[in-house]
Amino acid sequence: MNSTEKPSRTPQVRPFNSALEYGFRTLFILNAARGHAMDLERLVSYDYLLVHSGDVDDGPISLHPAMPHRGTELLVKRSVIHAGLTQMLTKELIQIVFAPQGFLYRATEMTAAFINLLKTAYAQDLVARADWIIERFGRYTDQELESFMSQNVGRWGAEFDRLTAVDLLEL
Repeated sequence: MNSTEKPSRTPQVRPFNSALEYGFRTLFILNAARGHAMDLERLVSYDYLLVHSGDVDDGPISLHPAMPHRGTELLVKRSVIHAGLTQMLTKELIQIVFAPQGFLYRATEMTAAFINLLKTAYAQDLVARADWIIERFGRYTDQELESFMSQNVGRWGAEFDRLTAVDLLEL
């Protein structure tokens, strides 16, 4: 290489908060649903609950750390989860179901086989949280789930506001 050539860079893989990570997590949710298809909006809510299960009264400890204003994650998750679902579709790990209410997503036989290959503690925690979500929220109608999320999203992460307000007090 001569002095005028720039070294080529390999693209950096960003595994966290990527479409791949979100798509990967949807596999656990859809597998726990045991053949029931669901729409993108439900998957967005379920993904939030999967990693922040501790935000729900009597829910299991959250898998991801509490962050300020984490409820706003719901605003950005939709497009990234959709991209992740597309990646999972290309690998035949999920399928699209065409229904009167629109496009729905469902696990395939490959979904369970793939998940069963994963032996890490995090994967096992995802299985447990996904099962909990389906048990706790699976019977909710779309309107009931939307109402539950809307009523709570403003308080999820707001505990940091109280801490900041205390820090700002002048004594």
